[in-house]
Amino acid sequence: MFVAAPIIGFLLFSVYPFAYSVYASFTDWNGLNRMNFVGLDNFIKLFQDEYFYQTLYNTVFYMIGIPIGLGLALLLAMALSRGLKGTTVFRTIYYIPVISSLAAISIMWAWAYNGDFGLINQFLDLFGIKGPNWLENTATVKPAIILMAVWKGLGYSMLLYLAAIQSVSKTYYEAADLDGANSFQKFKSITWPMVKPVTFFLVITNIIGGFQIFTEINIMTPTGGPSYSAASIVWYVWQKAFKYYQMGYGSAMSLILFIFIFIVTVIQFYFNRKSDYSLD
Repeated sequence: MFVAAPIIGFLLFSVYPFAYSVYASFTDWNGLNRMNFVGLDNFIKLFQDEYFYQTLYNTVFYMIGIPIGLGLALLLAMALSRGLKGTTVFRTIYYIPVISSLAAISIMWAWAYNGDFGLINQFLDLFGIKGPNWLENTATVKPAIILMAVWKGLGYSMLLYLAAIQSVSKTYYEAADLDGANSFQKFKSITWPMVKPVTFFLVITNIIGGFQIFTEINIMTPTGGPSYSAASIVWYVWQKAFKYYQMGYGSAMSLILFIFIFIVTVIQFYFNRKSDYSLD
């Protein structure tokens, strides 16, 4: 009886919608009328859709921000783990974007990226540099969104790394000092092996979250950017399913996305099992 509530909730709000969407992917359902079974027509159309490949490429491109964000978070965590004055204040400052509304942050960054009065271009003007219209330029729109995403998630990754680093026994570093190890050797042989589990967790969650990027795209580039250069696959699913009422086609794309994420996650777990978390 105690576990019935969460199990029923999981069945109603996760398993049933998933099974329903799988069935819908084989129909021409528009969300209102009855479903007509069309077999693999949606999937055949999907793999002939150039916008599907474009949005999938954009989504994978955004993943460039994952190693950048994790690298910066690890550097910040190592700096804050030294016990310097103001560490608590800096941790709070870095974590504020994490708990802030993603919609509000997206609006704020859209203003900052504005080509006419944005703060970023005003700052560049101080050095005599004329900045582009960041969100209306095919060459800058994806890097601009990556920068915002890295800034948004930096505090969360940094706190997890900081907790992992602070949990390492100081005796390891003391022994390394006695052996004459330098800072890089201590990082390579002690710090990095001890934070590998955290890195694995962050990589998995960031990849899954990266494939689901939507709010930033919908607010900062509501038309998908110039020539669909900013559109993510989830944004494209939303466009097809809820704007053009092609629920069956949107469900087919969602199913392909699920399979893709599942394969990537399985590969990550496979390589994680082969990793050695012991100290060198």
